[in-house]
Amino acid sequence: MAESNKKKQPRNRSLAAVVLAAGRGKRLKSSTAKVLHPVCGRPALWHVLQLVLVAKPTRIVVVVAPGADDVRDAVRSWGISPAPVFVEQREQLGTGHAVMTTEKAVGRVHDVLIANGDLDPVTVDDIRRLMLAHRRKGPAATIAATELAEPGGYGRVVRERGRVSRIVEGVDATPAERQLREVATNWMAFRRDLLFATLPLLDRENRQREYYLNRAIPILLDKGERIEVVRCDTGGVMGLNSREGLAGVQRVLRARINARHMDNGVTVLDPATTYIDVDVRIGRDSTIYPNTFLEGGTRIGRRCTIGPSVGMADSTVGDGSAVFFAVVEGSKIGRGVEVGPFARLRQGAELEDGSAVGNFVEVKATRLGKGSKAKHLTYLGNGRIGRGVNIGAGTVFVNYDGYDKHVTVVEDGASIGSDTMLVAPVRVGKDANTGAGSVITKDVPDGALAVERSEQRNIEGFRKRKDATHRASDKGRGA
Repeated sequence: MAESNKKKQPRNRSLAAVVLAAGRGKRLKSSTAKVLHPVCGRPALWHVLQLVLVAKPTRIVVVVAPGADDVRDAVRSWGISPAPVFVEQREQLGTGHAVMTTEKAVGRVHDVLIANGDLDPVTVDDIRRLMLAHRRKGPAATIAATELAEPGGYGRVVRERGRVSRIVEGVDATPAERQLREVATNWMAFRRDLLFATLPLLDRENRQREYYLNRAIPILLDKGERIEVVRCDTGGVMGLNSREGLAGVQRVLRARINARHMDNGVTVLDPATTYIDVDVRIGRDSTIYPNTFLEGGTRIGRRCTIGPSVGMADSTVGDGSAVFFAVVEGSKIGRGVEVGPFARLRQGAELEDGSAVGNFVEVKATRLGKGSKAKHLTYLGNGRIGRGVNIGAGTVFVNYDGYDKHVTVVEDGASIGSDTMLVAPVRVGKDANTGAGSVITKDVPDGALAVERSEQRNIEGFRKRKDATHRASDKGRGA
């Protein structure tokens, strides 16, 4: 055993994390940086940094490409602590070269945790086991490895007598090595002094002419250092190097998210067709039906029924509410509310407790009061609707005059007749009514009935005269 491994390891070892986020992602064919592609509602790099934080680093270094202001801005917006520092990799010369650029930023720590910014989807428990093994056993490096059915170009873990001898990139592997299924992720922990002493020894004798970080492993082994391997769970996928890879990573994380909700007491009837973002929260005893998309910062209470076929983003749903066959965006739904089928709640919709929105109803920037109902074929835009109001079928809040939006107010207990147009700005008073088919352009006093339509006229014999005219027309054309 090398002398460096005989030294007693400090009990509280300081740690820096290095995240490699300079990859261009050519196979994604995208103008978006590879590490910023969304995975279950958050960029891939966000997920990586959350995993990094599990290891409790004292500093975080993110390697970025030149001009990657979008990556820098995104990372800063997430409020990560400790605040990451950025190092620019001016030439894209491989993972080993990327880590070389971080030596000064890493500082004088004991250990360095390295991760790819494009998300090899290991678990929180994997990171804990990786760091525990590294600190307890004191090797030069500890590698998180996984098994893939089709490892492709990923680095194969080559063993001799059960111990790691090297890691070889798929493109450089021999036919026998390509048969191996154990591959190295880029989650690796190194002792800092050995890492930066070894990196200058890397060569570029490979097909891509790059400095591979993996090449540090045989160099350390040749020096008599120990390398540990911790098997981890990536769900059978690695990184989002292509659109197919992106879909695979999302599938793995989505399954984990759904499993977490089920563990917390949520019924997910068909996890394979249920899409829940990482920031969504759902209360116990709620049921999620198939073909449901819960996105952004959505919050759902207890004993709710969501779906089937619901798209919901950045919205809240109170206890005991039901939403089905509906689209909900930036809205607040109270307790005991029913939404759907075929309803749409747009930004700023607020449905108070016990209210209901039914089929083909659209609500935008409107508060629907407690116990109020709009059940059929209605548009409610820029409205303030009180308690116990009934909105008849075909009602339209005419809120836009071609220049500005205006507010419609309907007070408690009012009843809006079917096919009413309320031309804003207008107010319908408490317990007032509008007659069906009316166009309301003036305020309606409390308790009054507003009717605006011409008197009905019945024209006797209309059909007989129309039929005669039609027959005469046919004869004229020789029909």
